[in-house]
Amino acid sequence: MLKLSKKAEYALMAAKYMALKNHLGFSTAKEISESYQIPYQLVAKVLQNLVKSDIAVSAKGVNGGFSLSRKANNISLIDIIKAVETDFKIVDCMQANSSSADCEHFDCCKIKDPLAEVQRKIDKVFTETTIAHIL
Repeated sequence: MLKLSKKAEYALMAAKYMALKNHLGFSTAKEISESYQIPYQLVAKVLQNLVKSDIAVSAKGVNGGFSLSRKANNISLIDIIKAVETDFKIVDCMQANSSSADCEHFDCCKIKDPLAEVQRKIDKVFTETTIAHIL
């Protein structure tokens, strides 16, 4: 079954929360954690990744926290997923730099090319879908 990692799910949840609350200012990791009932430490980690990827900004202090760095309709789901995942591929042979060392059937595989097309379609959907679409 194709499935997003928990980190990717939490990053999407955090981005959605910030988009919904953006007009109120900064959101804290604690607020996001409590709102979605997800572990605080994981929320804090994905928020740091979103800041490093220029998807979110952070501010310290009493009124500090996290906020999206740009409008929700300018942030794709793939941007968020790539901020927390090294590769977002449906099978190992689709990973960058994969070779016959990764799969004994790499050179003679009959499903690699059709799956590459599926991967392109998945990438397209996640690239074209923005945070604004999931609000």
